[in-house]
Amino acid sequence: MRKYIIISLLLLVNTANSEMIIDNLENSENRNWVYFTDNVMGGVSSGDFVYINEDGENFYRMTGNVSTENNGGFIQFATRVDNIDKGLQGIKIKVRGNNEDYELHLRTKFTPAPWQYYSSKFKVTKEWTEILIPFSSFERSNFYQPKKFNPSSLRSIGVVAVGKDYQAEIDLGRIELY
Repeated sequence: MRKYIIISLLLLVNTANSEMIIDNLENSENRNWVYFTDNVMGGVSSGDFVYINEDGENFYRMTGNVSTENNGGFIQFATRVDNIDKGLQGIKIKVRGNNEDYELHLRTKFTPAPWQYYSSKFKVTKEWTEILIPFSSFERSNFYQPKKFNPSSLRSIGVVAVGKDYQAEIDLGRIELY
């Protein structure tokens, strides 16, 4: 069974600080995230994606069972972005979770196929942590893509539990470009 959650997007630009806030989770009515699993390709991973307000803190939580059976192995939530400032250097996220590795997947106008993206790994801890991920750390998923990631061509950002059999739990409290 395919499961999709669509929430509308909050997109703010702070040019004074050269930041572009993708989602600061202040307005629960303005979201545009899509949740999906490897089920779209025949995999058997499963999970859930919810918006939570806990003790005055707003965040998204993605949980699930990542399974590499049937050539699968991911669960993900992603949002579309447009009009990226060329001067931005990377992505800043506020996250916590279950001490596992996760990835950010970036798709551009030059990555039309589902298996084409640029990725960078990060590890979450049980405590809220702010992580800076420079665009220079993203690697292409296959040789058909341009070697270097061009931030001005960015079209979507995904938070992904991927690549091994495990229980995923990751909270996202903020995401912005810096």
